[in-house]
Parts: sequence; C-alpha cells; structure tokens
Amino acid sequence: MRTILWFISFGIYTLYTTIHLPKINRFIKAGKIKEKRLYANRIAKKWAKFLISLTGSKVEVVGLENIPTDRNILFVSNHQGNFDIPLLLAYLPNPIGFVAKIELKKIPIVSTWMKLMDCVFMDRKDMRQSLRTISEATEMIKSGHSMVIFPEGTRSKNHEISPFKPGSLRMATKADALIVPITISGSYKIFEGNGNRIKPASVRIIVSPPVEPKDIDKSSDLTVTVFNIIKDHLDQSPS
Repeated sequence: MRTILWFISFGIYTLYTTIHLPKINRFIKAGKIKEKRLYANRIAKKWAKFLISLTGSKVEVVGLENIPTDRNILFVSNHQGNFDIPLLLAYLPNPIGFVAKIELKKIPIVSTWMKLMDCVFMDRKDMRQSLRTISEATEMIKSGHSMVIFPEGTRSKNHEISPFKPGSLRMATKADALIVPITISGSYKIFEGNGNRIKPASVRIIVSPPVEPKDIDKSSDLTVTVFNIIKDHLDQSPS
C-alpha cells in the first residue's frame, strides 16, 4: 500500500511543481541564470524532501561543515539506488546539478526540472556523447555551479561499491574544482532491497573533507583516492 500511495503522490506533486515554471521562464528571459538555478533548486529540494518523507525513512547527515564555500565543487558519491538523487537534493545545502543517465530524459516534468537545474545527461553507450557531456559538466562547474557525479556508472542496489569509471573525475581537474566525497549508506533499502517495494529505511549520508586534485599526481591516483575514502566510510557503516 505504501508503494502505491508513494507513486500516486509522486505523480500529483510532480505535476503540481509546474505552477512554478512561468517564474523560471521569466528568470531565463531576463538572463538571470544564478536566480534561475537557486529557484529551481529550491523547488526541487521541497519535492525531494516530500518524496523521502513519504517513505517513512530516517536520514542522518554527517559532515556538512566539510563543504567549502570559496571554491567550485564536484560532489562524488557512491550510488546505491533510485533515491540517491532525491536524498542529495534534499540534504545538500548547495544548488546542484547531476551528471545523470540519459534515460532520465524520458521522464516527463522530472527531466524538465533537471534541465532547469543545469543537469547534464550521459549516454554511456556513446563515447563521443559521453565526452561532450563531461565537457558540458566541466563548464557548469567553472561557472560556479556545483555538480554531482556517480562514478560507478550504475546503481549497486546493495551495500557494495563498484570501481569508478576511468577518467570520471577528470572534470574536477579541468574546472579547478575541489572534490567532495559523499558516502550514501542504506538508500537501497528504501526500494531496490525490497523487491522494488517502498519501505522505511535508515539512511546515512557522510560528507568527507574535500580533496584537492592538484595534490594528487595522476588522474588514476585521484580516482583511487576518492574511491577509498567513500569505501572506508561504507565499510564502517552497517550493511
């Protein structure tokens, strides 16, 4: 019953958010990009918090003080389940965009808001398109917009973490951005771990101190460094 009610509420509330689109369009026409991002993220955060509250889950967030305020940021997170995007939207204080899979472009209204939040969409089956997406995300970060990437490339649907895709963190170096590692523990228990039925879960989000890419010799070493930070926190969290 909770799953059915959740999906009904998801549809109704997502449709309701469209009342804010005229104001967003006014910002766009006026060339007020920063204002557009802030307003879109404010609406998205309310949407995300509402959807998470409907699951009955308890969310603990640790380390928000580690997020710098004076540098461009690439948030790098493990990816356990479908609720990871709403969780980060709801609990990270920064306006953020996501490097998201291209399939999300097919979801009505949700894809509209993701575009307004300056998310970028990656087709992992198309190498040239993937490179263009990384370049686009890099420019977003350079403009001062924080981005989130899930370097595993897909959901683990459990407590494990898969190796990061080679070169997935290169955009941080190109954008002269700090990397903020994020560990998500327990999000798969909301949906994927229950045979795709929504149930309450205890979720922990750990924000680690930033990593300066310039302090790491090679791109491969940077990927390993950030992977190990996230994995260490995951290993210390209950499965």
